[in-house]
Amino acid sequence: MWMCIAVLLLWMKSGGCTERANTSELVEYTALDFYEKLHSGKMMFIYFEQKVSPTISLFLVELEMSAEALHDYGVLVGKVNCNKEPVHTYCTDERLLHSAFLFRGGKEFLGLDLDTVFDVNSIVSEVLFAILREEVRYVHTDADLLAMEKAARGQKNIVLGYVRSLGTQEHRSMMETAYVYGSKYQFILITGGPVLKHLGVNQSSHSSQVWFLHCRVHSGFMTPMTSERCPLTRMRKPLSVLSLHSFLQLMEAPLVSEVYNDPSMVPPPQFPYQQTPQVFLFSRPETAHLDLDTATTLAWRLRGIALVLLVHSQSPSVKTPDEYNAAYRLPEKSLEVKYMTLHNLDEVMELFTHQVKEGEEEEDEEEDEESEEEDSDPAKLDDEIAASVFKNRGSFLDMDSITQLTSDNFHTAVAQKSLTVVLFYLKWDAVSMAFLSSFIEVAERLEDSEVDNVQMSTVDCGEWTDLCAAQSGRSLPAQFKPITAFPSVWVFQPQESARHYSGMLGSEALHRFIMLSCSASPAVLSTEEEVTSFLQGEPHPELAGYKPDRVLGLFKSQTHAGAPVFTEAAESLRGEVLTGLLTDALAEKWAADHTVDLPAVLAFPSWKTHTRPSALPVSSSAKELLTHINTALLHPMPELTVENLPSFFSLGKALLLLFVGEEEDEIGRRQNQALVEEMGRVVELGDGRMERYLACWIHLGRTPAGMSVLGSYLGSMPPLPALVLTHLPTGGEIYQYPPNTPVVAPSVLQWLQRIEDKTESPAGMLGEDNWPPAVKFYEFLKIMDTQEPGSSRQQEPKEEEEEKEDEENMEGDLSSEETDSSSSSSAPDATTNTHSEL
Repeated sequence: MWMCIAVLLLWMKSGGCTERANTSELVEYTALDFYEKLHSGKMMFIYFEQKVSPTISLFLVELEMSAEALHDYGVLVGKVNCNKEPVHTYCTDERLLHSAFLFRGGKEFLGLDLDTVFDVNSIVSEVLFAILREEVRYVHTDADLLAMEKAARGQKNIVLGYVRSLGTQEHRSMMETAYVYGSKYQFILITGGPVLKHLGVNQSSHSSQVWFLHCRVHSGFMTPMTSERCPLTRMRKPLSVLSLHSFLQLMEAPLVSEVYNDPSMVPPPQFPYQQTPQVFLFSRPETAHLDLDTATTLAWRLRGIALVLLVHSQSPSVKTPDEYNAAYRLPEKSLEVKYMTLHNLDEVMELFTHQVKEGEEEEDEEEDEESEEEDSDPAKLDDEIAASVFKNRGSFLDMDSITQLTSDNFHTAVAQKSLTVVLFYLKWDAVSMAFLSSFIEVAERLEDSEVDNVQMSTVDCGEWTDLCAAQSGRSLPAQFKPITAFPSVWVFQPQESARHYSGMLGSEALHRFIMLSCSASPAVLSTEEEVTSFLQGEPHPELAGYKPDRVLGLFKSQTHAGAPVFTEAAESLRGEVLTGLLTDALAEKWAADHTVDLPAVLAFPSWKTHTRPSALPVSSSAKELLTHINTALLHPMPELTVENLPSFFSLGKALLLLFVGEEEDEIGRRQNQALVEEMGRVVELGDGRMERYLACWIHLGRTPAGMSVLGSYLGSMPPLPALVLTHLPTGGEIYQYPPNTPVVAPSVLQWLQRIEDKTESPAGMLGEDNWPPAVKFYEFLKIMDTQEPGSSRQQEPKEEEEEKEDEENMEGDLSSEETDSSSSSSAPDATTNTHSEL
């Protein structure tokens, strides 16, 4: 009966009920439906939805996928939308936003934090673990296990499972099996502790294991129950529902079967033992009792590996020659039986355990590879960069193309090349090690391209702390500052100020920066051909196809008062913008062609094609000139990407952000283009009013991260296109342009006016700009701050006075933070969504 139930359960899991599997099982209950189901006494696992964030959205997807599995165990799975119809208690407390609840017998049975039910396996395993808390016990020490063995002796056998952590596939397999066999066996779960030593398990082992403890008294055969411990059998295969089911069936097989036919006439094992080898021992009439004891001893040693059969050789059906006393049949060899002469039982053990070990080694290798892949998955680790470093921890970086600098050779090495790029890093910093790979990739690329005037170098700040903490002026170029953030990239050129690279930490961005840095800044242009090559040619053969921004300075002579200002600004733009300098008659000709007066600065943005350049006035300071240049090079309606987002954020303007979806055809592409052009009209019509805003757009096809941003802004994904205003200097409000309203310039300007007049209601709020620890007990600094001072040593009065002052300042900071936190939590209303920063 148990076997039939288990097979039916496994059939249902493997897709037997295909019709129901194709339908969504996640039901959205109204408050009335919820109370009706609750009072009926049915088991329910419910999430009360208040605000939707990317994390909540992912959980709801997993919850829906788990609905079918839990339905097989009589658990209803669903959600209640608190925004439509609130349920008392569960919809009014924001602290319950990150919890889901299990109801049983008309009342709340257990609340589970979403951190513990993050996917299908964890949801199913945790819910079943809660339901089966009486059937599945948890032990930590060997004494606990011994007590359980004594209680089960003569009553039940024990199934003992070790899983490395709860909520995994293995944990789910244990719980699903316990649901079926819970009344037949006593299930015990362990996740670590001293009990593992008794079981011979290394706590660093990644593989889950199962043991069957034979605590019932077996009749008919001798059993090694001489000690107070129950004999145990370890399952050799990886833990899964199917393997555990087969293992339990094998434990129910007779210890020794007696047969009176020749082994070749004995049928192979039938279901569910068809994959189990058979071992035949021959019994002689004169040693029958001893042979039975020998077979029983061998059967215990082969428990879970092979079935032992005792062949009575005096039977007329047995045709095996007397020279053989044993035989075996392997499952993959069908009916073939191999005969052998044994001198001791260890020969049989060696034969089968060797095969099992080979299989286990292969499985362990696969599990190790899988565990490494799982551990390096960004979804499993808190930090994606740390995950990448962990994944590649076994590979050694080839540093042959890199010059490793020290305090002794730094100055000599920098003076040898016209351009030296230095990476300051720490070996134990994950970001440093991840970027070091990209840095080496750029160095190898330059080496292959025979770019000889660039030297790629590194400084390990863990070893050369004096060099990394040095100030400019102490034998170091001007502008150099002590390294306080890692990794940091600096560019050094003889007789020039050091420059800090502030671009993306990627190989392409760094390579482009270095290639542009190889050009003079500004490049002095003296002929028409040089000017034409500067404006239309490629900046470097290594940058084929890349079109940088360009800026020309026009002066009557290089001694003009504005020329040094332009030169200083050009040096600041080196590596990002190509700059050129025209003087004398050539400058006058260009000024006349573009109807500008000397001195002048002409900006040629890369996004402009076949249009006149922007003419800029020559400022009195390099800083002011840089502001004019950056403004002129800025696209009036830029597309935001992961790469350029930081540079636009640094402008400090509010973002007027248009989200457009991925186009399915040419018509969709034209529609998106029309939307972007219409937003460009908003900038033109708004004129001076739009100075405070940065109008921009995100293409969700090219930048999928924008979907999470949009969803977190508004609490859910709105229909596209969507226009929002966010990052206002005056506060954290988020405003949404009315959905399903055509995006036309006059309407958008009127909407912005309503926001400025404070007659428009916000659609959400920006969350606090902080990065809390993934787990509360990781917040070590807060724990240290809140601990009561308990130093026993005597302190001088002055030290005590200073400490008291520091404590008062700290308490003031904490209290102000608590006030801010409480006020921010109470400020938004029920329709306002809070989310984390971009």
